[in-house]
Amino acid sequence: MTVNSLPVRTDTPVRTPAPQAPRARRRLLRVRAGRQHHAGPLAYVLLALMAIVSIFPLYWTMVAASTDNTRVSQTPPPFLPGPNLFHNLARAWSEAAMGKAMINSLIVAGVIALSTVLFATLAGFAFAKLKFRGRNILLTLVIGTMMVPPQLGVVPLFMMMSELGWAQQLPAVIFPTLVSAVGVFFMRQYLAEALPDELVEAARVDGAHSLRIFWSIVLPVARPPMAVLFMITFVHAWNDFFWPFVVLDMTNPTVPVALTQLSAGYVRDQSLIMAGALLGTLPLLAMFVVFGRQIVSGIMAGAVKG
Repeated sequence: MTVNSLPVRTDTPVRTPAPQAPRARRRLLRVRAGRQHHAGPLAYVLLALMAIVSIFPLYWTMVAASTDNTRVSQTPPPFLPGPNLFHNLARAWSEAAMGKAMINSLIVAGVIALSTVLFATLAGFAFAKLKFRGRNILLTLVIGTMMVPPQLGVVPLFMMMSELGWAQQLPAVIFPTLVSAVGVFFMRQYLAEALPDELVEAARVDGAHSLRIFWSIVLPVARPPMAVLFMITFVHAWNDFFWPFVVLDMTNPTVPVALTQLSAGYVRDQSLIMAGALLGTLPLLAMFVVFGRQIVSGIMAGAVKG
């Protein structure tokens, strides 16, 4: 029996199954992304050393504040807390008028931190997303002010505060530092990367003006760096000594200025000074304990969104 063979077309493309490698690779990447990375022993050792180095100054301050001046001056110095901690804290509180000083520092640092965050975010948004004539020149001038030592402006600034009648008052400390060039540059760099131009243009098309865009779009996006800037500015304003020491007196001091009262006299009581320093540090530690988790979570949220 003969079977006639049919002609076969050789130009017909042969369909091959799609390669499975990219799909399997994506699945593998998803599995790896869901896994939790575990640090090795060396990482734990390094983190422990860094924690010890960071905590040791605070621990030494507590040890020195809990002993007397003779014991602190001995060689080797003590490395365990003594029995006089609360006694020295009470002495430092009364002799340096720490109650009023802490209230003044809280007012000064809070107002400066809030105003710096607000004005720096406004200026950063303007420099990052708004188009206006002379924008680059103004930004260069703002950055250039960071190179000028603040000591050069102490004399004219003090004369200005005296003319305004603010000498020896808290507004003399607050108003010269309502905004910082570092904060403006920091917020400008963040908003230039994190805030899309299309989002701003879409809000313009919907009829939103600049302040509405700032309130509804910029502030939610800029929340993580605003928290960081607030924390840094508050700590810097709380610890600032030079300008408050120049413009304030002992009747209306901040915490760093009040601590100078503890070093007066022929013989400095180091344990008393350390007790005052510990009192001045406790509010900062309490603020970080209360708000530290929110600040860190805001930073991580901004990093994930970026």
